[in-house]
Amino acid sequence: MSEIKTKVQFIEIDEDMAGQRIDNFLRNQLKGLPKSVVYKIVRKGEVRVNKKRIKVEYKLCAGDVVRVPPVTLEQSSAQPEVSTKLNKVAELESNILYEDEHLLVLNKPSGTAVHGGSGLKFGAIEALRALRPQARFLELVHRIDRDTSGILLVAKKRSALRHLQAQFREKTVKKFYFALVMGRWKNSCKVVKAPLKKNEVNSIVRVNPDGKPSETRFKILEAFSDATLLQASPITGRTHQIRVHTQYTGHPIAWDDRYGDRRFDAYTGKVGLDRLFLHAANIRFVHPSSEEWMDINAPMEKKLESVLQSLRNMV
Repeated sequence: MSEIKTKVQFIEIDEDMAGQRIDNFLRNQLKGLPKSVVYKIVRKGEVRVNKKRIKVEYKLCAGDVVRVPPVTLEQSSAQPEVSTKLNKVAELESNILYEDEHLLVLNKPSGTAVHGGSGLKFGAIEALRALRPQARFLELVHRIDRDTSGILLVAKKRSALRHLQAQFREKTVKKFYFALVMGRWKNSCKVVKAPLKKNEVNSIVRVNPDGKPSETRFKILEAFSDATLLQASPITGRTHQIRVHTQYTGHPIAWDDRYGDRRFDAYTGKVGLDRLFLHAANIRFVHPSSEEWMDINAPMEKKLESVLQSLRNMV
């Protein structure tokens, strides 16, 4: 296995980078380097802050100058470069809904993972970093499933990441999805509260009394002969929450390979559907700098619009 030798770096800490422990800062700078090695180079004094030795608990301050020593990374540990000429990477540029110096909002295509791993060479975040090589900081604020399309928030500053993630924790962020489900949804079913538990072996999520409290609110947008278009708003943020809650009510989402119904897939396949019909369509949150409310909409891809029109023609 080949190795890569990095060069010594001197990094000046700005306000946005301040407040981090030195070990966490180094692990971000030297991605793939084992934690034990990070601790070792700090203890040996190879890492200096303002030309002085520090401990791993040291928290960086604005104006600090950090000496990051040269280290050896295994080729597999180094972050693979993603080419901006790849079609999937290039098309993300046109899918950016909003961008400023603090954050970026992407309309993620279905089939694109939010990050690489598990055999995937790259995901949305790696592609965005390739498209924005000058950006010093790009991190996911939250995640959506690989097959779900729609809104994905990316922070361009650490302060923005902290601010936005705090809003998610406090449940002040409002998210609205479009979901096409099997059968006729009942008008009376406006809220589903069912605890969810994830199987750590196969990642399948089930309703289980021992699971975590979970709540999703639903609103009928359009009814078809054998399907319903719903607006789904998750109050909690559990894995596969909307997908499992719709299945639990007896109305699984179209083309859901884990929780769906193949009879419904065959029905919707006749009108051109070949992907999960779950789209993160709208998000409302407070901007991390201006403190103003942001209300962002992500249009559905033409394929989903075409499926809905075909279903209307069948009524």
